Amino acid sequence: MLEQEPDVAADIFGDRLAQARQFTTALAEHGEERGLIGPLELPRLWSRHILNSAVAGPLFPAGGRVGDIGSGAGLPGLVLAISRPDVRWVLIEPMERRVAWLNEQVTDLGLENVEVVRARGEDWKQGPVLDAVTARAVSALRTLIPLTAPLVRDGGELILLKGANAENEVTAADKQVRKFRLSNVRVEPVGEGVISEPTRVIRATVR
Repeated sequence: MLEQEPDVAADIFGDRLAQARQFTTALAEHGEERGLIGPLELPRLWSRHILNSAVAGPLFPAGGRVGDIGSGAGLPGLVLAISRPDVRWVLIEPMERRVAWLNEQVTDLGLENVEVVRARGEDWKQGPVLDAVTARAVSALRTLIPLTAPLVRDGGELILLKGANAENEVTAADKQVRKFRLSNVRVEPVGEGVISEPTRVIRATVR
C-alpha cells in the first residue's frame, strides 16, 4: 500500500504539491510493473524517495542548467524539476523503457523545464556546459566522478545525493577528486528537522 502523504510534503513542494502527488501516484501505480522501483518501496515511497530527493532542491542554482545522470524513474530529476521550475533539467538515462517513462511524465505533468536525453553519462557530446550535475543511487563516488565532472563548466558543481556511507565514499575517491581537480569536497545533510532521515549530499566544485 502506498505510504500516506506526509504533512511536510506541503511545506516542501508548496504550490507544486499537486504535481508531486500526481507523479507519486503514477510511480506507485506503474513503477513496479515497468521496472522502475522494487515491490517493497510503496510503503516508503514518499519519505524515502520523493521527499528525500526534493529536500535537495534549494541547493541548485536558479536559472541554471542541471544534469541528472542515470535518472531512471525520475529520482531525483523529475522530483527536482517539479520543486524547482526555475531550473532547466536535463535527464540523462540510457535505458529506452525508462526514457519512455520520463518523457511520458514530462508530458503528463506539463513540465516545460525538462529535456530527456537517451545516453550514458560518458556518451555526453555537448562538453562541460552544465552548471551542476546530480545523481542518486547510481554508483560509488569514485566511479561517479568520471561520469559527472566532465559535463560541468568551470566553477560549476557536483551535487550528488548519497546515503549513510557518504563520508567513506569521499575518502575512497581521493584519487579521482585530484584527477578531476575537484575542490571544496564535503558532505552536507539536507532536510534536518524536516524529514525523518536527512539526505546526505556530496558537493564539490569543478575546476
